[in-house]
Amino acid sequence: MKTSFTRRSCVTLLVGLCWVGSGSAIAQQPTKPIKLIVPFPAGGTADILPRLLAEKMRAAYPAGIVVENRAGAGGNIGADMVYRADPDGTTFLASPPGPIAINHNLYSKLAFDPTRWAPVTVVATVPNVLAVSNKLPAQNLTEFITYLKANPGKVSYASQGNGSTSHLTASLFMQLTGTSMTHIPYKGTAPALVDIIGSQVDVFFDNLSSSMPYHQGGKLRILAVADEQRSPALAQVPTFAESKHPAMNAVTWFAVVAPPNTPAAVTVALQKSVAEALALPDVRQKFSEQGAEPRGWSPEQTGRFIRAETEKWNKVIKSANVKLE
Repeated sequence: MKTSFTRRSCVTLLVGLCWVGSGSAIAQQPTKPIKLIVPFPAGGTADILPRLLAEKMRAAYPAGIVVENRAGAGGNIGADMVYRADPDGTTFLASPPGPIAINHNLYSKLAFDPTRWAPVTVVATVPNVLAVSNKLPAQNLTEFITYLKANPGKVSYASQGNGSTSHLTASLFMQLTGTSMTHIPYKGTAPALVDIIGSQVDVFFDNLSSSMPYHQGGKLRILAVADEQRSPALAQVPTFAESKHPAMNAVTWFAVVAPPNTPAAVTVALQKSVAEALALPDVRQKFSEQGAEPRGWSPEQTGRFIRAETEKWNKVIKSANVKLE
């Protein structure tokens, strides 16, 4: 019988042999630098967290570890680059949920299949929050919902763009509370924050790390945190459930995944290196300053989490009839 091997199959076999037996650090490091591809622009939480980790992980990778930004198309450009990379343990995607668990339910066509990612770890979770303009009369969640029901469709909400986590979180909120608001999509977090601070828009379901400084500075008000527990970074703000309203769990998370067919030994080794970096006190402190809860979950737990998040947001997308080209 004649057997043929593709170049990808050979690479996978060789990498698997090289990485077998890796322990808390990589047994045999790649001879090329590790690349963490961030599919969004520099400067945001999605970029800051991988750079903090890379700084602490360099000692474990003699060939180096670098973070590269490949932004565009809701994260799809950078994701497609990683998806097509050889599974040789040198190229990984470090990203929020969009190109990992959401975009294939949003876009009519994608050049890659997110269901085939090899999970590595969830680096951190950051809860989404309900932020409102200072001009809005509501001072708490109960008053806010009452105001919405008295003014259906008259309150505007910002998002980072159509299909973004802020857009979908607002859709989930409206479904749970039976309310309606008018969507104003922006091109990212920064312009949305500018307009809610300037009272050009009323509401923004932002992630905690970006809105928190403006809440603390009195430029907007955060009424509730969309997580199971209060955030240590903003301990005085209640969760949705604590406010006697439907519990709403909507977190922005940051994960590392690898190209399809990456050997398990590779993903396990990198996950352990990430977990070791996340355990360092100064790293935990810097993550806390971003409102981020360090995780470092195993590839198996990460895979289960991603599947659950995919199912949850797919239901929201279908109910809200959100589609992108």
